[in-house]
Amino acid sequence: MNNKQIDKNLPNKLTILRILLVPVFIIVLWLPMITGNSNIEFASKITAALIFAFSAITDFVDGKIARKYNLVSNFGKFMDPLADKFLIIGALLAAIPVYKEFTVMLVIALLITVFRELAVSSMRLVAKNADGVVIAAALPGKIKTFSQCIFVVLLLLEEYIFSFSGWMSENRPLTWICYAVMVYFTVFSGIQYFLTYKKYIFD
Repeated sequence: MNNKQIDKNLPNKLTILRILLVPVFIIVLWLPMITGNSNIEFASKITAALIFAFSAITDFVDGKIARKYNLVSNFGKFMDPLADKFLIIGALLAAIPVYKEFTVMLVIALLITVFRELAVSSMRLVAKNADGVVIAAALPGKIKTFSQCIFVVLLLLEEYIFSFSGWMSENRPLTWICYAVMVYFTVFSGIQYFLTYKKYIFD
């Protein structure tokens, strides 16, 4: 397959699709609350998890296509990371009223994520304007993104996946473990970016 056989706007279309799916995800997850019908809760969470997983996969696919077929664009450079932030922050926000028993946990994760993303995005902008340096995602940042996606899926599905075990379904240990990993790498990757590029802030 060569460039002629690839829609040159495909990576950007996938990025836009990912952004458009965020409100769809929220509405689907909130359907039981909106309709007052608790009988659709299972279907709602399963569908929301599928939408989220598909959106997360498009993040991997659009970047891979853009790099492989030399379709990297200024729009993609700007909107792709922004779409990722919309997806994760939107998912955390949407989950708060649904999982009231995890309100504190979700609010903490949301605040840490928002603060980290604003700080890193600011450093990226300063570095770009100062020296034209494009700050690439380091391994801790990639682990952060991966753990965030897994956390959201586990939050939605773990109680059903392990429904055969009352303790697993009720306590959701995998969700908590992934939460700890997510928070750790969100903070750690943010600190790493700060230490690596602090010269653009203090010089």
